[in-house]
Amino acid sequence: MSDYEVLFNKAKAFHGHVCPGIVLGTRLTIAGMRELGMDPHEPQRNLIVYMEIDRCGADAVQAITGCSLGHRSLKHKDFGKFAATFIDLATKNAVRVAVHEKKRAEHDKLDSKDVIRILGECPEAEILKIERVSIDIPDDDIPGFPHGKAVCSVCRELVMDNRHIVVDGKVMCKNCGTKSYYTVL
Repeated sequence: MSDYEVLFNKAKAFHGHVCPGIVLGTRLTIAGMRELGMDPHEPQRNLIVYMEIDRCGADAVQAITGCSLGHRSLKHKDFGKFAATFIDLATKNAVRVAVHEKKRAEHDKLDSKDVIRILGECPEAEILKIERVSIDIPDDDIPGFPHGKAVCSVCRELVMDNRHIVVDGKVMCKNCGTKSYYTVL
């Protein structure tokens, strides 16, 4: 079994089914880790990944890298782009890998099994754009114990990692200090 097949099966098992996003997420992860000189079969304590989309490919990245929100090693940037930036904390080297969309229109006309096969077999350069990048990771985003804690003056909930804001001199969580994503009933 090829290296790709082993990692693809790991991503497929984590996600629960096969789809083009799992194929692309697997290919994207293999490329990103290779560019940083990291082995995708070994745990990586110095790896942080910024994922730019919250779709199927994010599960492939998580399954293969072991990075997760709970470990604070997987970060979500809601850009809606099928791309991820892989950072080696030890060397500060970073690489951004994005899906090239130049051939996707052709794939839309095909059966999904054919799309999955084609995306898994086609040359990397046809589907991925790989760029060396520089990224400044804030101390509050580094895995480990929280760097700062505050209690919201309105809801009294704990806000970790300096994610609080100050409004009119009062410490607040972002839900209380700005427009919240939810409404209490």
